[in-house]
Amino acid sequence: MLKTINIYNKRAKFDYEIIETFTAGIVLAGTEIKSIRLGKANITESFCEFSNNELFAINTYIEEYTFGNQFNHKARSERKLLLNKRELKGLVKSVQAKGLTIIPLKLFTNEKGMAKLQIGLCKGKKTYDKRESLKEQDTKRDLDRIKKSF
Repeated sequence: MLKTINIYNKRAKFDYEIIETFTAGIVLAGTEIKSIRLGKANITESFCEFSNNELFAINTYIEEYTFGNQFNHKARSERKLLLNKRELKGLVKSVQAKGLTIIPLKLFTNEKGMAKLQIGLCKGKKTYDKRESLKEQDTKRDLDRIKKSF
């Protein structure tokens, strides 16, 4: 029985309006997957970018494996994402034409123990949108407190 790992990008829902989500595989080295299984990764500052019709996750932080030797990985490096050609073509068109961005939302391991990255096609929010989402969160929290008291 494998322990599932879920690492979220909490800033993504606050800073961006998520239009569509995809699940992509990641090309990792041996020590990188070991660090992810220990939960030592961070995707809050990362983003995705195209290079030669391939999608890469940039600025993703995966801590160096403590028991690694000279073959240990770099903490911040470009990591290739694996998607279908049809999905990649659609993402390229939407990023170039509409000015949208691709942001990692969640890093997780599936039931087979493979690391996956949930990415979202996003549009940046304006400051008034952010205030509106904060207001919605506050009212929801207040309603939950009132419901709990009854």
